[in-house]
Amino acid sequence: MVSLKEYPEEGDLVVVNVREVKNFGAFVTLSEYTDKEGFIHIAEIASGWVKYIRDFIKEGQVQVCKVLRVDPSKGHIDLSFKQVNEHQHRLKIQGWKNEQKAEKLFEILIDKLNYDLGKAYNDFGFKLIETFGSLYGAFEDCTISPDCLKDNDFKGDWTESFIQFAKDNISPPFISIDGFLEMTCPTADGVISIKNALKESEKLELKDIENVQIKIQYVSAPRYRIQVRAMDYKLAEEILRDSAQRAIDYIKTCDGSGTFHRKET
Repeated sequence: MVSLKEYPEEGDLVVVNVREVKNFGAFVTLSEYTDKEGFIHIAEIASGWVKYIRDFIKEGQVQVCKVLRVDPSKGHIDLSFKQVNEHQHRLKIQGWKNEQKAEKLFEILIDKLNYDLGKAYNDFGFKLIETFGSLYGAFEDCTISPDCLKDNDFKGDWTESFIQFAKDNISPPFISIDGFLEMTCPTADGVISIKNALKESEKLELKDIENVQIKIQYVSAPRYRIQVRAMDYKLAEEILRDSAQRAIDYIKTCDGSGTFHRKET
């Protein structure tokens, strides 16, 4: 993989390939750094006493480790396997896979443009990584905001192709949250009033923001689920609560009542 740094820094999470396992520890290669190897001492394999090290780690595995110490003068990188939890492992592996995909896409794009790959990296590829954190981050941001290259002073006949390639091959990042409405209306046309209240919640002006979706599902009377899909958790939470409040305000004008819960009761 392409990296702007020759060595990782202490505290970094790195993807490794387990090369050799001994009774005293494991030797690994760092997948994100060229020709770099690391060592995991048996004390950093797992919490507590480790009787059989291969019960925890085996040759050929792809794992995530935390960098404990780096000595560039000796080429030593000490790693910890036990200090990485499952959530960190999952996120790091996904990011690594995303970057592998992005590098392949970059190669395909550069080939289509009849550019030299090495020159493309030197001219703008490394700057994309520095600006957006990764090539995948650059592709991803272009799906969200096509002006992000121009806003960051990227110029050239490659930019339009890069943006279109991103749109064709990368899905924008989304988070999805939901909450639950409980509404009742004792009037003769109460059912119609509830339906209109739900329609009002879907008319929320904020939902017109690009790449935001609101969906309302019937659960069981008097409960309804509001689902919001957006690219930012804070925005999604704001839209969710505003949507629920719109429905509650409407049903109250019809002599009904409503409450909102983030979790199903």
